[in-house]
Amino acid sequence: MPVYEYLCKDCGPFTDMRPMAECDDPQDCPRCETESQRVILTAPAFFCMPSDKRKAHATNESSKHAPKTLDQYKAAHGPGCGCCGTGTKKKPGRLVTKSKSGAVGFPTARPWMISH
Repeated sequence: MPVYEYLCKDCGPFTDMRPMAECDDPQDCPRCETESQRVILTAPAFFCMPSDKRKAHATNESSKHAPKTLDQYKAAHGPGCGCCGTGTKKKPGRLVTKSKSGAVGFPTARPWMISH
């Protein structure tokens, strides 16, 4: 639940946790119990966070099902990226061995799989 700020005319500002559905409803002051309106007195704490924590929050909140934009893709796969073939480097070829009988083997593959 988010924390909202309220301003009592007699006691001053106070904060309270409330459901988002009740964000615009007035809240009773905890000291004098008079009805107080919601106000915004401080900037959200998110902008005051260190950059590493802000980046961690952004990573946690990003949608995994949403596709990446072209700019996001280019940032992750810059020039010379070897994982997708978009750069100048090429992926290394797969290591293949052949026995005297002509059987093909893949030593980097899963050892329990049998080649045909």
